[in-house]
Amino acid sequence: MQPTTPTHPHSRAHVMAAWGVHVYTALGLALGLASLDALWRQDAANFLLFNLLAVFIDGSDGTLARKLRVKEVVPFDGALLDNIADYLTYVFLPAAGFVAFGLLPGPWRWAAMAPVLASGYQFCQERAKTDESFVGFPSYWNLVLLYLLVLQPSAPVTAGILMVLSVLVFVPIHYLYPSRTRMWRPMTVFLGLIWFAACLAVGMNLEASWSRPVALASLSYIAYYLVMSGVLHRRITREHSASDA
Repeated sequence: MQPTTPTHPHSRAHVMAAWGVHVYTALGLALGLASLDALWRQDAANFLLFNLLAVFIDGSDGTLARKLRVKEVVPFDGALLDNIADYLTYVFLPAAGFVAFGLLPGPWRWAAMAPVLASGYQFCQERAKTDESFVGFPSYWNLVLLYLLVLQPSAPVTAGILMVLSVLVFVPIHYLYPSRTRMWRPMTVFLGLIWFAACLAVGMNLEASWSRPVALASLSYIAYYLVMSGVLHRRITREHSASDA
């Protein structure tokens, strides 16, 4: 009897596509390096451009990974790669930007340490994410940076905002996970794409006369996000209370 040759459970095309998703995620690291170069040159527009492109990758790679069942196909920890890219994109580079772009001058620059430390803790917590929510303020420091660059508050106000949001990292409130929260997902994603386009336009044109009004108008999506997060938090806590009863 001829020995049977084991067959690979996944086609070569499927394996290549799975690796392609990991390469796509890794592009976020390359964009982080481009953001750092813009930071050195104090080029806020290009910093925000590269950073927001990295945000787009982060918002779409998970959907691709789940659709292609990447975890089952290739022996590579894509979640760890994603966390590395996320910390760089959402936390470390924006924290440096608060100082480099003059939002925290002089002694106020130390306030930038609060997001770095708070989010460093958050990224090491398994309970920081559920299947459909973030738990605690979800480290959107790059978006905080964008709005602060447009609105240009005083250094004490900027420091106060960073401190409050850093504390909220530790408060176990459930926030929408746009690509995973099942309730209102089509609406959240649709409005989120419009909001993202507005942020991209503002970020690339910080000095334009229309950037401030557009940024203020885009806060309507932030209001939607916070209200829906409150509804989600209430639903989840009720479900937990019912299961514990």
